[in-house]
Amino acid sequence: MSAAVKRVIYVMGVAGCGKSSVGVRLAQAFDADFLDADTVHPAANIEKMSRGEALTDEDRWPWLQSLATMAREAPRAIVIGCSALRRSYRDVLREGNPGAQFVHLTGSRELLAERLAARSGHFMPASFLGSQLQTLEPLEADEAGVTLDVAASIDTLVADAAAHLRAPGEHDRAMQEPARS
Repeated sequence: MSAAVKRVIYVMGVAGCGKSSVGVRLAQAFDADFLDADTVHPAANIEKMSRGEALTDEDRWPWLQSLATMAREAPRAIVIGCSALRRSYRDVLREGNPGAQFVHLTGSRELLAERLAARSGHFMPASFLGSQLQTLEPLEADEAGVTLDVAASIDTLVADAAAHLRAPGEHDRAMQEPARS
């Protein structure tokens, strides 16, 4: 990896896909720091979502710009768990982070709903799953990253992600097909 380009990895997907669980383990695999983007939402965003109100793009832009800045200013490699559901959101996250890569965690609506039903203590209501799935724009061919099915174990997801991610600047990358585990 080039000394000039720090590794920045975003673990993305809808609520309940395992962004934090996979992100923490991926950070360990790459000797990187981990940041859960939910922890840096402004209080107003958290309050809004806690009331069952979806965020607007106007709510998200400052938060996304903050995440891009945090990644850019991180002292070393960083993995960030962030929904990053739309291409335009990922474009903001890439600003100033030329080698940023994405791990898109995806799964069936049934599996994701089951995981959300089992989750407690999170401000994001399970009722947002449908709108998140409608909003989701999968990685495009020119976006560096890999798409993985969360039906696999965390160990498999982390191993597959690590195997597919290259150091920034190594090669131009064609979109990879979703890894089959």
